[in-house]
Amino acid sequence: MSKTKKIFILISFILLIVAIGLSLYSWIQLETFYIAPIVILFTTLAMFFQALNLHDPEAGNKNDEMTDHIKTKSGRISYVVLLILAVLILLISEGGFNANNMDNIPLLLVVGLMLIVQPITEFLYSKKYK
Repeated sequence: MSKTKKIFILISFILLIVAIGLSLYSWIQLETFYIAPIVILFTTLAMFFQALNLHDPEAGNKNDEMTDHIKTKSGRISYVVLLILAVLILLISEGGFNANNMDNIPLLLVVGLMLIVQPITEFLYSKKYK
């Protein structure tokens, strides 16, 4: 592991700990959830995992195919996981799936769009190679 990668991991880990502390402080001391600490927490968590997956320049190009395969598979899996989580959040927030009495219309639209984004993207991308 290169020195640069270690520094990125350390910085992102420190930022993650600070974000967790800020979120816990606002929850315990102020007894409320603010949007900013939650967004910062998710952003720093993403930065931490991106630092862990950072390509090591010392490794050269020997793992490019494997890296591409991992990114493709993880993208498909994360899409399905995100879709399932969005549906679960919709069901939990609405107390069931009664489509006539839904109050959270924006989340319903997000779930609907999530169902069609990947097939449309695959269709448009396949046109490039046909």
